Amino acid sequence: MVNQKKKSMFRKVDKNLNVGLVLAGGSGKRMGAKVEKQLLFIDGTPIICKSLEVFFSCEDVDKVALVCPKGKKELYTELVSSYFDKNEVLDRKLLCVVEGGSTRAESSLVGLEAIKEVCGDQDVAVLIHDGARPYVTEDIIKRCIYKTWECGSAIPCVKVKDTIRTDKETLPRENLYSVQTPQTFMLSDILESLNSAIKKGFELTDDASAMEIMEKKVFLVEGSYKNIKITTEEDLPKMIRVGKGYDVHRVEEGLDCVLGGVFIENSKGMVAHSDGDVLTHAIMDSLLGAAALGDIGRHFPDSDEAYRGISSIELLKHVGSLIREKGWEIVNIDATVICEKPKISPHVNRMIENISEALCIPQNSVNIKGTTTEKLGFTGREEGIASESVCLIQSAKPQS
Repeated sequence: MVNQKKKSMFRKVDKNLNVGLVLAGGSGKRMGAKVEKQLLFIDGTPIICKSLEVFFSCEDVDKVALVCPKGKKELYTELVSSYFDKNEVLDRKLLCVVEGGSTRAESSLVGLEAIKEVCGDQDVAVLIHDGARPYVTEDIIKRCIYKTWECGSAIPCVKVKDTIRTDKETLPRENLYSVQTPQTFMLSDILESLNSAIKKGFELTDDASAMEIMEKKVFLVEGSYKNIKITTEEDLPKMIRVGKGYDVHRVEEGLDCVLGGVFIENSKGMVAHSDGDVLTHAIMDSLLGAAALGDIGRHFPDSDEAYRGISSIELLKHVGSLIREKGWEIVNIDATVICEKPKISPHVNRMIENISEALCIPQNSVNIKGTTTEKLGFTGREEGIASESVCLIQSAKPQS
């Protein structure tokens, strides 16, 4: 039951509503990751946020309630607020965040009771959705809403593609469906059904099962084969991104020449706010670009005295951490230093060691080479040193 002391958190509403109830209370043991599967990333976005985003953006959904794991209400509240940056749609649509129970049915019940506490005896259609189904579409949501107000319930389904059998017989495939979410019901009906089924000790695989136990009709609507539930590592899409970076610094007599974290004897060095390591700067920009995280100027502005003279390898470590935090892993880096002097080849191995160590990737994932412009342009005139980098990143595997 919802703690009565928290009633004041909820703002009362005064019209018939369509309310999304997104369930993210499970532990995701079958995924084998260090965190709940709904906190894993797809294309740099937490799965639970991708699921919520569809409900927030659907004009037919008035409010959204989120059920999170026990003891993690603050974490999930901060995550959602951070991802949606406390924007207008979040303020307008997020009804509440509540902690779930030990089973899916109990989590559904907790969320439904929280909605009931806000809405009272009003007519409410509740869309109960798995937080680990990030590919639900507004069309599916709308079909469920319209069918529920017309018939009292709606569950999205797709016909099975494989032949299904028991240990004794093959089942007629034309009569078999895969059930998806959001499973949608009138609030009073599903509350009564779930309460009764739980009290009677039924093991429920979904919310529609509770309705059927109470002999209430469940109506089917068209789902989508893309509306999958993320359950195991195989369900996670492998996203691949390419990034390109370029940097150049003017050189002057008597300054340090640092490339790839290596101090190289040279008559000229880089004019820069940091150590002027153009190679490392280009690599950072390629990584940030691949992950859609801006550029080094955004993260390490030259107007900030904290970065004056700082080692670019230290900045690279920070960029590597950002990439990992966003759910990406680095596949490889290919970088080129463009200058007449100094010669790069004697120092390449040490550069690779520094960069691979800073990014926590194997040395064979880093390639560095040097070239000249045959004395053409500003690099050919030894007025500056340039570098460019291309990288490949991919969505990381869950950490077990």
